[in-house]
Amino acid sequence: MNQMKRICSFMSNNIAVLIIIFSVIAFFYPGGFSWATNYTTVFLGLAMFGMGLTIKASDFRIVFTRPKDLFIGCLLQYTVMPLAAFALAKAFGLSPDLALGVILVGCCPGGTASNVITYVAGGDVPLSVGMTIASTLLAPVCTPVLVYFLAGSWVEVSIAAMMASVVKVVLIPVLAGIFIYRVFPKQVDKVRDFLPLISVVAIVMIISGIVGSNAEKIVTCGALVMVVVAIHNGIGLLLGTGAAKLLKLPEKKVTAIGIEVGMQNSGLAISLATANFAANPLATLPGAIFSVWHNISGTFYAGIRSRKKGKESKEASQAMEA
Repeated sequence: MNQMKRICSFMSNNIAVLIIIFSVIAFFYPGGFSWATNYTTVFLGLAMFGMGLTIKASDFRIVFTRPKDLFIGCLLQYTVMPLAAFALAKAFGLSPDLALGVILVGCCPGGTASNVITYVAGGDVPLSVGMTIASTLLAPVCTPVLVYFLAGSWVEVSIAAMMASVVKVVLIPVLAGIFIYRVFPKQVDKVRDFLPLISVVAIVMIISGIVGSNAEKIVTCGALVMVVVAIHNGIGLLLGTGAAKLLKLPEKKVTAIGIEVGMQNSGLAISLATANFAANPLATLPGAIFSVWHNISGTFYAGIRSRKKGKESKEASQAMEA
């Protein structure tokens, strides 16, 4: 049992490495993974269900006890990344498929990986969890509306169809997980350490399937998408952090908001592209690359913030001694 827990922990902490390994395999052996694209919504639904199973009633307290922090975080989440995505799509002259994909990523809620990265960085974990929950619950309205206004100049967007997709693959699975935990808390607690494995496997399969299905196209436009994704993610991390600092929030909250704004639920972006924009197959590519990159950049960011926190604590300790 303990050995299995260690394996699950290792896989959760090294999801970026696993994504890279399986993406490389899928690139050279696409036939072994391309089938997974037919089950993108199923895999994402499983990941969201796993997230719901980990949400306790106490996690919702932050929604009611710290509304100001959550409002600031969600406002930045649904303004910085969507507008940055639109600006980058215009600046780089992206094709309709790629522009749509980047905007889809920008308009999605925060990803669950942000909670782990916030913990590593020494940030405000309850705030990070609260922001993920709040932005996810807002996604059925915010994501489709933002995509409609920002991507409408490139492709035709149906708000109703996208809302239905978000409700189906995000809201219902999350609420189902919360309900199951509410009814069977003891049983779920027994397997809690294994639940992250559901999300890890689901995300790895989603990304591998996208890479396998678009192996040839990645060769022609993969480098461009990588550059845009890296800049997009960097803007989210920097502006999220900068805005929180300007509002004079405590450093732990600054760290949580910076990470939450910069790290998106790119699996949802891929699912929405697959379900609603079948005529734009490359729209799934930015989400796939973002899934890899934001875990890598998030880890580096966490290291920087963690070192900053350690330095400030040391200086404060020395000042007290003096």
